[in-house]
Amino acid sequence: MSQAPAAAARFTESPYRPDPDDLATLLPGEPPFRSRQLRDWLYRTPVLTAEAMTNLPLRVRAGLADRLWPFSVDITQSADGSTTRKWLFRATDGASIETVLMSYPHRATLCLSSQAGCAMGCTFCATGQFGFERHLDAGEIVAQLAYADAHVRAHPFPTGPARVTNVVFMGMGEPLANYRHLREALRRMIETMGRSARSITVSTVGVTPGILRLAEEPWAVNLAVSLHAADDALRSRLVPLNDRYPLADVIAAARTFFAAKGRRISIEWTLIDGVNDTPDQAIKLADIARDLRAHVNVINLNPTPLSVHRPSTDTAVDTFVATLQERGANVTVRDTRGQEIDAACGQLRLRAAEGTTLPDPAPPATPDSGEEAR
Repeated sequence: MSQAPAAAARFTESPYRPDPDDLATLLPGEPPFRSRQLRDWLYRTPVLTAEAMTNLPLRVRAGLADRLWPFSVDITQSADGSTTRKWLFRATDGASIETVLMSYPHRATLCLSSQAGCAMGCTFCATGQFGFERHLDAGEIVAQLAYADAHVRAHPFPTGPARVTNVVFMGMGEPLANYRHLREALRRMIETMGRSARSITVSTVGVTPGILRLAEEPWAVNLAVSLHAADDALRSRLVPLNDRYPLADVIAAARTFFAAKGRRISIEWTLIDGVNDTPDQAIKLADIARDLRAHVNVINLNPTPLSVHRPSTDTAVDTFVATLQERGANVTVRDTRGQEIDAACGQLRLRAAEGTTLPDPAPPATPDSGEEAR
């Protein structure tokens, strides 16, 4: 028993914070294979508690017990017959992080966050309406995936895979505005966790320098570009970043990415009643999609209280999609999941509601703030 306090003193931060190859620094005096065992528990077969790391000595598990995750779990909610789950994580500096896991018959997709809040200011998105807190570091990003994977293993969905199969950077924040930590998170997911790059999608509202940098990386991840408008005048109204990176630059960067990776671009389009659901916008969008050989994902707006925008009517959605198809664009109308718990696209950080919480891991030391990589 006297060894536990000394062991606990070794872990001054969550083991997700250091590079996976540097875990030995958290285990002074332990043989090298202990850090390899710990790395496997963190990245290959994540578990919810250190107690479940059965091949580690009790003294090591005791040191990890209160510092396993770089956040605590404030709220856990479920919807859609428990096939959609949302977590509100709380970093030790108070920053809120929301993550959504959606199960389908043949896949389980995790929508994770790259920032606490968002500075992009898109007029129809709740996250942007509530402002920007800070960047998430790589450990906080990867830990969302590890926690979701551990959770679904411990609490399986009624149907579907017993692990996270796909990752989309479509939660809170603009991933390419936090490039340094995004890159490190991708490296860990692919090279340490063994995730296929093709199962990971990075979404952006058009940070063109980030798209070009991502095209140069060694991993062929997927790219989703949130356009929402097919001309600069309208896009600048909906997506203020368009004033800095206009539509032509975004399209050119996406074209470069496609040429470098050979991975089909996805165009994300939130339909807004009377704003971007017109035949004119559909015709222009179809031209862009054909040019990029991209696939268009259409989703009707999920209302937020601080926005004057409203969803398109069913007739307008059908007409918009038909126009795209008639002009040779590939299009899918995305399913809306988790609206009742504010987990649908554009609703993250809408409000904190009552939910069912699992036992919470205690938080570690205050994280680094990170910095924007331009």
